[in-house]
Formats: sequence, C-alpha cells, structure tokens
Amino acid sequence: MNHKRLFRVYRQEGLAVRRKRRKRVAQQRRDLLAPATRVNARWSMDFVGDSLADGRPFRCFTLVDDCSRESPTIVVDHSLPGERIGRELDAVVAERGYPEMIVVDNGPEFAGKVLDAWAYRHGVKLHFIRPGKPVENAYIESFNGKFRDECLNEHWFVGLDHARQVIEAWRVDYNEVRPHSAIGNLAPAEFARRARAELRSPPAPFVPPAGEDIGPELSQ
Repeated sequence: MNHKRLFRVYRQEGLAVRRKRRKRVAQQRRDLLAPATRVNARWSMDFVGDSLADGRPFRCFTLVDDCSRESPTIVVDHSLPGERIGRELDAVVAERGYPEMIVVDNGPEFAGKVLDAWAYRHGVKLHFIRPGKPVENAYIESFNGKFRDECLNEHWFVGLDHARQVIEAWRVDYNEVRPHSAIGNLAPAEFARRARAELRSPPAPFVPPAGEDIGPELSQ
C-alpha cells in the first residue's frame, strides 16, 4: 500500500493522531512585504515534490501572481536546475511581461548565480525570505497547499507525461473556474482580466449635477 492510499483510508476511517500542544513563544517583529496591489507586479515561486507510481521522484516548479493569485505555469520534471528555471521564466515573461519583484526562499536553485544573473539582466528584484520563515512567502505556500491536497494527493501518476497532463488540467481549472475568496470570489484569471481592463480604460469625465453652475473656468 502506497502512502496516498493509506492517507485516503486514514481519512475515511476518521483516524487522528494526538497533537502536541506547542509552547507559546513571544512574538518577534517580522519584516513582511505589503500586499501586492497590481497584477504582474510581484510573483512568488517555489518547488513541490512528489513521486510516480514506480517510486521515481519528480518536482514541480510553481509560480503565482501575488495580486491575482493566478498561476502562470507549473513545470513538472525529474530535475529542475537553475538554468531550466530561467528558461521557464522567459517563456512566462514572453506572454505576461516582467514582474518588478519575485519572492523566493533560500533554496539552491533560487540562491544560485544563474537566477541572480537572470534577474539582474532583466531588472527584476529577488526578495529572499528569512530561512525557516515560510510564512513570509505565504502566497505560494497557500497555493502549494491547495495544489498538493487537490491534485497531487488525489492522483496516481503512472508516468511523467501523465503527471504533466493532470497537473496542467488542474492549473487551468484553478485559474479559470475556481473562485478565490481573497479576490472577491472571482476566478484568478477573471480577476486579472478585469484589473488589466481597468488600467487600460481612461477615467470618466466629470459631469456636474443638472442645473449646477460650475463656472467658466471649470467648463472649459
């Protein structure tokens, strides 16, 4: 029995492990980023691991727009070095343009020279969270949690191509169909489309109330 089937049986039988109560510690000051207010201004990225039916591990490179919660891509492969991450970012940028900032952890793929050089060439700032503080990368952590619970833990991948097909279908459904409470219960792609339309639309001209004299200076 693999770990996924064991987990499903565990949940169906209502089993639970007694949780240890954590010792309360004093709250320390954290330098967190302000919420993103514009689509495509700030991205977050991370990795999620899983295994195929034959036991071979694979990795998923996940990317999220912090404002719209939209996932531009999920890359699936056995190995995802820094060079590959740069090429995948180039593919996303070709469709969406460059972000101002990308939030990452301190993993070797992100902290290496390859990604640093890519960011420097294109004028993108890399914001590294503090080691051991995943809460500082909350947008991608939340996305990864949903991705694992709703996709990875629910499917038995017979091969890498099968995993790519299932994961891409889940990503499209997440972007286009699933409502997100943080963005007014809109799907992320719909929220992004509306945000871009508002930026392109010129402001509405001022129309005074009927019968009100606004003066010759304001009327010109």
